[in-house]
Amino acid sequence: MTGDATRTAAAATSAVVLPTLAAGQFLMTLDSSVMNVSIATVAQDVGTDVTGIQSAITMYTLVMAALMITGGKVGQIIGYKRAFALGCVIYGAGSLLTSLAPNLTVLLIGWSLLEGMGAALILPAIVALVAANFGRSQRPRAYGLVAASGAIAVAVGPLIGGALTTYASWRWVFAGEVVVVLGILALTRRMSELPPSPGTRLDLGGTALSGLGLVLVVYGILRAGAWGFVNPKPGGPSWLGLSPVFWLVIAGGLVLLGFLSRERRRRDRGQPVLIDPAMLDNRQLRGGLTAFGFQYLLQAGLFFTVPLFLSVALGLSAVDTGVRILPLSVSLLVAAVGVPRFLPQASPRRVVRVGFLALLAGLVLLAATLQLGAGPAVVTGPLLLAGLGIGALASQLGAVTVSAVPDEQSAEVGGLQNTITNLGASVGTALAGAVLISALTTSFLTGIRDNPAVPDSVYQQAQVQLAAGVPFVSDAQLSAGLAAAGVDPAQAEAIVAENEQARLDGLRAALALLALVALVALFFARRLPARQPGESG
Repeated sequence: MTGDATRTAAAATSAVVLPTLAAGQFLMTLDSSVMNVSIATVAQDVGTDVTGIQSAITMYTLVMAALMITGGKVGQIIGYKRAFALGCVIYGAGSLLTSLAPNLTVLLIGWSLLEGMGAALILPAIVALVAANFGRSQRPRAYGLVAASGAIAVAVGPLIGGALTTYASWRWVFAGEVVVVLGILALTRRMSELPPSPGTRLDLGGTALSGLGLVLVVYGILRAGAWGFVNPKPGGPSWLGLSPVFWLVIAGGLVLLGFLSRERRRRDRGQPVLIDPAMLDNRQLRGGLTAFGFQYLLQAGLFFTVPLFLSVALGLSAVDTGVRILPLSVSLLVAAVGVPRFLPQASPRRVVRVGFLALLAGLVLLAATLQLGAGPAVVTGPLLLAGLGIGALASQLGAVTVSAVPDEQSAEVGGLQNTITNLGASVGTALAGAVLISALTTSFLTGIRDNPAVPDSVYQQAQVQLAAGVPFVSDAQLSAGLAAAGVDPAQAEAIVAENEQARLDGLRAALALLALVALVALFFARRLPARQPGESG
């Protein structure tokens, strides 16, 4: 009877805690995608331009990157449930301020600063609270559902943002977040707590060094599309003949190496540290973090290229684009929940390999089927495969990383994990974008050079004006631009046709590169454990 009561209590706790933590993960991730389809509208409402709103999105990412590891340590000092609740209060205040923002300054304070600070407290705490509320055998399912909710937020974000912006106002997105945060706070008291570690103090010097290093790396990667990775783009800044991106990433890497060296010295002297560098010597933890990096790189690259194909190449609205991406969300959730439930003893290494294989198959199939005249239905099959792959990864990786260390270090792992996922997503978007624009430019300029309907003088002029890269624009946008420039209609028609083909070439090149990365990820999966956490033998 006592056993039945215990199981009933555990089930009741799971029924409340898991949706609460999943809702928190969903909310934190939603902000990275929900406004991408509404940038122009938001800019007009707060009296700025598109660049201003893009800066706000970039700053949100930078604040999270700078404070994520510190957020994990704060949870260790004050208690993870309290850190989670405090993060929700800060995030909710930021959302409320953003929903009322009259200008860009208020938007930056609410969205970029307060929401970024809140997310940096919430995300590491989620990892620790799963460890505190679920036994080792239950964690793969719990982490799978939490991770799936984040990936689904990326997929449905454009749909939510597009629908509210079209039929109401973008401000309702952030007002709705306040309501969700209040609901999460009301349910937080039902969670079990990992007690604070007595005597733990914050390493302020480590906070400054880790934050500076991560900001330099992430900001450099985010600017790669505009400035170039190594060689500066025409018209872009140049430092000692190279792109600033190269120097920013190198500088950030050196600062992070200095941070780890400092942490080792402080640990050896018995002083407080932000993270224990010895954790990074753990093969299982390194393998899990590496797989997380690959997952989010591929995920971000996919969510960058597919919406471009649907919204720009095919001209679908933001709402229709979101609907076409929904099959990925469905298959992702099925895999993330289904694998732990029906295959609880499956080898994490094997499941992760199957996940990367499914992602690889989806990317290859998508690259192969994109062609002129293809309708939006062409993405359904590949996205179902990709969703299964991401869901399979989500079902295992959280449990793999946290089970590699004692439970009291779970928030530190959460900080590292979310830092790696941010880096992976930044690299994936920048890499896919750079390859897409490079291939698009090469294909377009070659096409108009070899097209007899386009005079050589037009080709020469295009080569000069588009030296920095051909923009990814729709046929309607290009036709309007050519008409405004007074280009002959017959020549304009030929140029538009070449741009249509070049767009597809650029998308295929980006997808091919992502498929190559998925192939590489398969080799790194061998670092993962062959048995589930806690399984003997």
